[in-house]
Amino acid sequence: MQDDNRNTRKAVQELFNLIECLDFKEPIILVGHSYGGLCAQHFLKKYPYLVGGLILVDSTSVDLHELDELDLPLLNKDSTDEIWIQKCMEYSTMSEDEIFHELQPSLTEKEKQLPTEIQRNILTFSLNPLLYKAMASEIRNWKYDAEHIKHLHNPKNTPLIVIGRDKQFNIQTGINDGSPKSELELFENTWHQLIIDQLSLSCHSELIIAENASHNVHLDRPDVIEKAVGKVVSQLY
Repeated sequence: MQDDNRNTRKAVQELFNLIECLDFKEPIILVGHSYGGLCAQHFLKKYPYLVGGLILVDSTSVDLHELDELDLPLLNKDSTDEIWIQKCMEYSTMSEDEIFHELQPSLTEKEKQLPTEIQRNILTFSLNPLLYKAMASEIRNWKYDAEHIKHLHNPKNTPLIVIGRDKQFNIQTGINDGSPKSELELFENTWHQLIIDQLSLSCHSELIIAENASHNVHLDRPDVIEKAVGKVVSQLY
């Protein structure tokens, strides 16, 4: 029977298998955004000899449980892990047409600037029921995964760039959307500190704050990620 459980361990194993299949001879540069950053941290700690550099882009923290301990009654009203798991499981049982009518997916202004084929792929991806099945499993597992990753041996010598979103930009965006300033400040200050804490993963680390960027740094400020990759490459070669 196929194991449909999704967690960082499975993502790490799949990436390792891919590297073996492609027969890479040089250490790779890992770039991980959000949950992908948590997977990247896990991969680094399990296979440090395969990683030449790591770039974490507003990455999920191994201490993400701290966010659940914040007093955010309005922000958490519809966005707890339990609510997201329930929603994702509902979407996973729907057809693509049903998901479309339920979510009415649309492209951001940044995404509309991408080539037409990529725009189409983004929308198609968001309608796949398997996406939501995987998301539900990842959310269900991520606190356990984070605790496991936190206690793995840390190599400490890998070049690391930590990219964080713009705290004030996100607070103002949330205020404009009607969220309470006090809760936004509490959440963003805590998230910012968790981003800073990721610098301890390496003795060769650097923090970059992507100005005017939301959590989707790759859409708002792709230039920041591009420069970070270039900087790590220059350090290696």
